Amino acid sequence: MSNNFLRKLFWKIGIDIHKYHSEPDRLSWLKDLNINTILDIGANVGQFAKEIRNSLLNVKLYSFEPIKSCHQKLNEEMMSDRNFKSFNFALGETNSQTIINVSSYSPSSSLLKMADSHKNLFPHTKDSQSESIEVRRLDDVWSKLDIRKNILIKVDTQGYEDKVITGGIKSFSEAKIILIEASFVRLYENQPLFDDIYEKIKSLGFTYHGALHQKINKKTGEVIFEDAIFIK
Repeated sequence: MSNNFLRKLFWKIGIDIHKYHSEPDRLSWLKDLNINTILDIGANVGQFAKEIRNSLLNVKLYSFEPIKSCHQKLNEEMMSDRNFKSFNFALGETNSQTIINVSSYSPSSSLLKMADSHKNLFPHTKDSQSESIEVRRLDDVWSKLDIRKNILIKVDTQGYEDKVITGGIKSFSEAKIILIEASFVRLYENQPLFDDIYEKIKSLGFTYHGALHQKINKKTGEVIFEDAIFIK
């Protein structure tokens, strides 16, 4: 059975084996940072939540996923985790109702319209349908959570990362580590690129510490996007 065939099977159930492939102790370095609370923003079906649990077993884990079918699958995957809680809404710069573009490959779903560059690079993601969702500001949600320092915030919202930060400036300022997807290619219309995300997070007192993972264009060798690490 070919690797491409297996990837297509995973795509159909919402798992990206490129982004969340198994690497022994990939997050083991976090154990020394005394993390007590994790915010998983853009949780999809729990890929990151399950991976982080291999390294940080007993910390509070809050996941945010607006797409109903993905949120349901997320809860099913994490149902035995007593320190896990999920929320079926997106995080952004305003409290509102809006439409999300649900991609045929669910991890590529976004509140932004997909750019042609994304469709050309990842043709299996191009089909989509609309779903009405709720958006809330993280700073408004923060006080309702049992937040214990030190805090790790992971953000993977397909081009909406800057809006998440804007609606959670105070909350992000409280974090010790931010893991955030930052793109070097504009994959969604009006998407901020790496430099924009870098400057926004740097202004909150964080320092860039490299990438947890990078997606490379095999034809050109350029980095398409990465999971960037920022530490305060």
